[in-house]
Amino acid sequence: MNGDSWRDVLRRFAGTSAAERLFISVAALALSIVVGAGVILAAGWMATCGAPATIDIPLFGATLSITLQAFGEPICYDPVNVYVTLFTGAFGDILSNPTNFSFSLTLKETTLLVFTGLSVAIAFRGGMFNIGTQGQLVLGALASALATVTVAPILPAGLVGSIVVIPFALLVGAIVGGLYGALPGALKAYADANEVITTIMLNFIATQVAFYLTKYHFQNPGSQVVQTRSVPGFAQLQPILFGEGSGFSLLALVLGLALAGGAWLLLERTSLGYDLRTSGLQPEAAEYGGVDADQTMVTSMALSGALAGIGGAVWVLMAIGSYQVGVPSYGFDGITVSILAGNNPLGVPIAALLFGVLKSGSLAVQFAGGVPQELSGVLRGLIILFVAMPEFFRMLGERLPSAESEQSAPVATDGGEGGDEE
Repeated sequence: MNGDSWRDVLRRFAGTSAAERLFISVAALALSIVVGAGVILAAGWMATCGAPATIDIPLFGATLSITLQAFGEPICYDPVNVYVTLFTGAFGDILSNPTNFSFSLTLKETTLLVFTGLSVAIAFRGGMFNIGTQGQLVLGALASALATVTVAPILPAGLVGSIVVIPFALLVGAIVGGLYGALPGALKAYADANEVITTIMLNFIATQVAFYLTKYHFQNPGSQVVQTRSVPGFAQLQPILFGEGSGFSLLALVLGLALAGGAWLLLERTSLGYDLRTSGLQPEAAEYGGVDADQTMVTSMALSGALAGIGGAVWVLMAIGSYQVGVPSYGFDGITVSILAGNNPLGVPIAALLFGVLKSGSLAVQFAGGVPQELSGVLRGLIILFVAMPEFFRMLGERLPSAESEQSAPVATDGGEGGDEE
């Protein structure tokens, strides 16, 4: 396929309607399940087990059992059972117990990914590729934990203390994350440094700085793990409706949904959002129309970093209760969430829910089906890859110039030096 054909395909993706995109996503999800089933069968054939797996099919009141074998060798894993466990294990027995542990684990993962997904989406819409969300989240989490531990002792415990210290901790996380996010934006705007490279490097710097500060200056003396002191109970986001050990707070999810709505309003209903969107789609046209491109770069990255920093604060206040080294890769997962959502803030919670289902469902597969952790990770990656790729191609297609503009010859107003003729 030559270059022109690829451009035509990408433009066709960019021109798809919402219904067509939904159909493509469902078809991609079905195809990923079929491919994943083949992977499960191949892995089960190469694994060692005492007895082959069987598939039980209800048939006219009876049950038809199919024993899985290939070339005389048993196949150890049942793909139907694996997929049923993958999707139902994420919700638990939701009909009889809507607040069960499995569902709360799914919502916890979803909530944290909403913040990082929004962070990446805001940067994308501003024409910036923020791979540094993980670093901004890490520093936001550390700053939030230290600020909370410092301030909490002078506040009264109980509801009054919670009303003061929790917003304060979120604000600190947002400020630190925003400042750290603005740094690669400023490097891009005023030194023409590629933001992909700078954000990758800043991730490493953030991780190492957080480790050094935690281990040598703010280490909890009563812990063998490298972590700060625990924030008091009244400073944590307490679970509502769900169990104490779930690590999920409904308030955090509500905050994430509110920020998703706020981000959409910012992008679609404000002049700042218009500048961000225009700069992201056609930077030259935006600058010609009076938009300060340098300021827009810094602003979009600062907003992106602030959202990641809030995510880090929520991770501390809701899930862990302190800052610990080895923060899960919510920042990197946020890139996939944003692509799945088409960089639309309103789509981020839905994409985060799919990702949360797959993450917690993978744990259920490991515990219930005896399937190796690596295989469940491959299945999760296949689903994400198949669903995300059409949206990724659509985003590429949107950035291509139209076919008409490519075919129109440049007007030679400078003595014939404006265009190259073959």
